[in-house]
Amino acid sequence: MKKILVAPSILSADFSNLGEDIKMIGDAGADWVHIDVMDGHFVPNITIGPVVVKSVRKVTDLFFDVHLMIKEPEKYWKEFQKAGADLITFHNEIEADKKRLIKDIKNAAIKAGISIKPKTPVSEIKELLPHLDLVLIMTVEPGFGGQSFMPDMLPKITELRKTIDENKLDCLIEVDGGINAQTGLQCINAGADVLVSGNYIFSSPNAKQAIDLIRNCK
Repeated sequence: MKKILVAPSILSADFSNLGEDIKMIGDAGADWVHIDVMDGHFVPNITIGPVVVKSVRKVTDLFFDVHLMIKEPEKYWKEFQKAGADLITFHNEIEADKKRLIKDIKNAAIKAGISIKPKTPVSEIKELLPHLDLVLIMTVEPGFGGQSFMPDMLPKITELRKTIDENKLDCLIEVDGGINAQTGLQCINAGADVLVSGNYIFSSPNAKQAIDLIRNCK
């Protein structure tokens, strides 16, 4: 049975105590740190930039999963790579040359992913799958934490899993939005490899137990 990776989203962390919160999730067994970057244009919110990523890179060796919810990732991804990102994920809904952007990111010796919003079908990214390390399926509208899981996104996970397996592709499926032990199980059953969870982990009195419940939900 494959290991499910858990990536706590620091969007739900205490930003006045961010370094300690990241150390805490590392001690609690997190596999990755999910870092949501928003520019106020692609989504109606603003979060952090590469300076913050660089500063927290000093406190952990965890894998940095950087999700760029920004309008022009082709202009800014290198700054996040220099700051310590291990994976750069950008959105399919941007206007840039996506195949070129994937190639540029991977040529920088880090991994490349693409994300799709709830209204974007899997068919729009199928030709990109052989070039990708990861696809992030959003199960909420991107922009704000704490939203409720959209169960009608589960067929997209199943469709993507089938396509990846049938073509023997080395591409992970990540799911983000309203993930807890219950919704995490639904995503795992649909074919997910990586689960992003924010509020469920950071609001829990026991982060280790919350992470274990997500990873081992049955």
